[in-house]
Amino acid sequence: MRRKRMPINLDQIPSFEEHGNGFDQHSVLVEEIEGLIRVYGNGYVERPQIVPSVSNALPPELGVTSWDVVVDKLNNIWARFYIPTQCQEKLPLLVYFHGGGFCVGSASWSCYHEFLAKLSAKADCIIMSVNYRLAPENPLPAPYEDGLKTLQWLKQVAFNGAKQNWWSRYCDFTKIYLGGDSAGGNIAFNVAARLGGKTTASGAVVMKPLVIKGNILIQPFFGGESRTKSEKFLVQPPHSPLTTAVSDTYWRLALPSRANRDHPWCNPSANGVFEVEDLRVLPSLICISEMDILKDRSLEFCSALHRVGKLINYVVYEGVGHAFQVLNKSQLSQTRTLEMMDHIKDFLSV
Repeated sequence: MRRKRMPINLDQIPSFEEHGNGFDQHSVLVEEIEGLIRVYGNGYVERPQIVPSVSNALPPELGVTSWDVVVDKLNNIWARFYIPTQCQEKLPLLVYFHGGGFCVGSASWSCYHEFLAKLSAKADCIIMSVNYRLAPENPLPAPYEDGLKTLQWLKQVAFNGAKQNWWSRYCDFTKIYLGGDSAGGNIAFNVAARLGGKTTASGAVVMKPLVIKGNILIQPFFGGESRTKSEKFLVQPPHSPLTTAVSDTYWRLALPSRANRDHPWCNPSANGVFEVEDLRVLPSLICISEMDILKDRSLEFCSALHRVGKLINYVVYEGVGHAFQVLNKSQLSQTRTLEMMDHIKDFLSV
């Protein structure tokens, strides 16, 4: 049960180390998502390890090699790479942002490690899974800034060549895609909107020597003060990863102080963002789940982009809910996940 929200300064949240042994275990709990995050009135944040973090090791039979790199030591931004072991030619690169409502999750979570390793093998691509800063310690736009820093890091890798990064000889830096699920989809969209460089006739953005060709947005996490039908009426099963109440809590923790859910980072439709003439929207594949409370908002998002002439393609996956591809092991979810991987492979090959 979520307790009554109390005033909290999210701009100055101390770390666990700063509390030391003097941490008041009886501080008032002001926000909680059961099993995932607790935020206390004195600013202390707890994240129970509901999903195990794992090393970059993978079974050899999967045919994928994985390793970790530091992107920005100061801000603790790092990434986990995946590349098919039998790579014979240059492959597209998918820069991926994990989900978790901007507040939880990691590139080392076992569910993402498994999903992205399989996606790398299935879609025949290199994947860079970014571990960005989390709210409430680092509210929006910190993850967007981390995404841009990641692209700057990639530019340097492309300039330096294979002498410093062996994998770069297998990477086609003219075929880079930004993607993610849930909050990661929101990040991919907003990072693309902030890109500098020239836009080609196909909608790609040139950041020499990089070419950012498209977005892959899986159940992108957006919201709004006014509820959609699926947010109001779509009944979620027990232990669903995203309910309306959980969504609201994530947004309270992630948005800037005193902002509501009609802030443009949460609800671009309510702020005329799509009507901005020079809005950067990459050609996009948008993956929607039929049983997700975000379904109607995602469909509205697609319609808004289509109305202003943006190149989008969307798929609705029947019978599955939010984050099914990483959190649900049912036979139906596994079937839909393979379908999603095929759609992503096709999008990367365009």
